[in-house]
Amino acid sequence: MLLGSFDLLADDPSGFFRLTVLIVFALVTAVTIHEFSHALVANSLGDNTARRLGRLSLNPMRHLDPGGTIMMFLAGFGWGKPVPVDPRQLSHGQAGTALVAVAGPLSNLVFAFLLAIPFKTGVLVPASLSLDRVAHVMTGGLSEGIADVLVVVIFFNLLLGVFNLLPLAPLDGSRVLAGFVPSEQSAAYAKFQRNGPGILVAII
Repeated sequence: MLLGSFDLLADDPSGFFRLTVLIVFALVTAVTIHEFSHALVANSLGDNTARRLGRLSLNPMRHLDPGGTIMMFLAGFGWGKPVPVDPRQLSHGQAGTALVAVAGPLSNLVFAFLLAIPFKTGVLVPASLSLDRVAHVMTGGLSEGIADVLVVVIFFNLLLGVFNLLPLAPLDGSRVLAGFVPSEQSAAYAKFQRNGPGILVAII
């Protein structure tokens, strides 16, 4: 996202700084909710691996992946540090694995929906983050500042949620889909998913 706003650095350094702070807050919030939800559902289904390793936490530092954070910061997409899961400890077999996988993206989408309620009810007026608006982010009154923050947090949660539902390894969507693949086709599916990272890079 910042890649498209570097011109702002020369024209309005303070505007660029405000936007940077806002993006950092939004992406840290989205990644933390995403990875915490994986850990929470895994723990509720019988696998305490994430809890033992300190990942059942809302501390952002437990979940941020350096590479994924930089990519989201610059380009608007990325990932968090994968939550360790032991499928052998999960109840419901493959369905349990799929539930853990979908928990992350679903939590981002639900969180975005909840944050959108003030806009739907007319309590807040949604701010536009067009290029014309970027330089003026968080420069209005209290309600406009809150709207600016919520719009960016909603954006990153929607982005992280939808992006991770793509059925390509190493994204969550590949593990969600794996829960519905018949056992006789699991080997072929696993072989296909080995190409997932390459396909993902080509798409991006």
